[in-house]
Amino acid sequence: MLENQKADLIKSKTILGSIKEGADTWFGLRYNMNLYRGCQHGCIYCDSRSTCYQMDALDHIYVKENALELLKKEIAGKRNKGTIGFGSMNDPYMPLEAQYKLTRGALEIIQMYRFPIHIITKSDLVVRDIDLIRKISAVYAAVSFTITTFDDKLASVLEPHAPVSSKRFEAMKKLSEAGIYTGVTLMPILPYINDTPDNIRQILFAAKANGAKYVIGALGLTLREGSRDYYYKKLEAHFPGLKSKYEHRYQLSYNVKPEQHKMLYKVFYETCSELGLATQMTFYSSKDTSDQFEQLTFNLDG
Repeated sequence: MLENQKADLIKSKTILGSIKEGADTWFGLRYNMNLYRGCQHGCIYCDSRSTCYQMDALDHIYVKENALELLKKEIAGKRNKGTIGFGSMNDPYMPLEAQYKLTRGALEIIQMYRFPIHIITKSDLVVRDIDLIRKISAVYAAVSFTITTFDDKLASVLEPHAPVSSKRFEAMKKLSEAGIYTGVTLMPILPYINDTPDNIRQILFAAKANGAKYVIGALGLTLREGSRDYYYKKLEAHFPGLKSKYEHRYQLSYNVKPEQHKMLYKVFYETCSELGLATQMTFYSSKDTSDQFEQLTFNLDG
């Protein structure tokens, strides 16, 4: 079982990375935090494999054993309250979290210091922490589930060690019923694989049915050295013939858009409008001394 996979313990020098205020127009983050290094979910398209990040093999997991000690020290010294994002380089609820509970420990500290959070995950393990997330919601808490396909069988190919999409929707419903602000990050959309109007619509209808308040859509894929090599290897294994189509059409492009990306965005926006789903989040704002929310808009299909 992945939960019992061996992981190395390491010490980190810092745990809370700062993002320039207003720089993140997608997720509303002011700070970012990775409690682990590496990720178990094994998503075939993951950008964290890019050589620019200088990581070991992504499935080689390191546990930052002093992460909670650092977080308590660093959060106490932050003069500007802002949303803390969980897991830019990995999933905070990968299987090992069930054993090490660093994410839960971090939530306990954050709740004590009354900071807002945004969790992005592909795991239903987040349901374990509904009690803490509800408390943090008094300030601000958002949980976004990344969904790339409505088809569980395809999800098992694209994200082999993550809970399938239906499990994520079930978790979303539980969080929504608990009064937690939740939605979907619909990304990435892979050319010739999940880039169909039916897939987009099915995800949006399921999101609405399970309590999502927003869906953030990025209907394409990013590929660069390292992540491209791994992705192409998986294409050859699971989708024979697609690698040559990618190489011919996209060559070494970083931004890889489906041929029909404009039509897919039209479907996305029209369906969200039909269902009453927001296409951007409501962000936390600390412009005055009280906790409040702020609605920010941004262009998703540029």
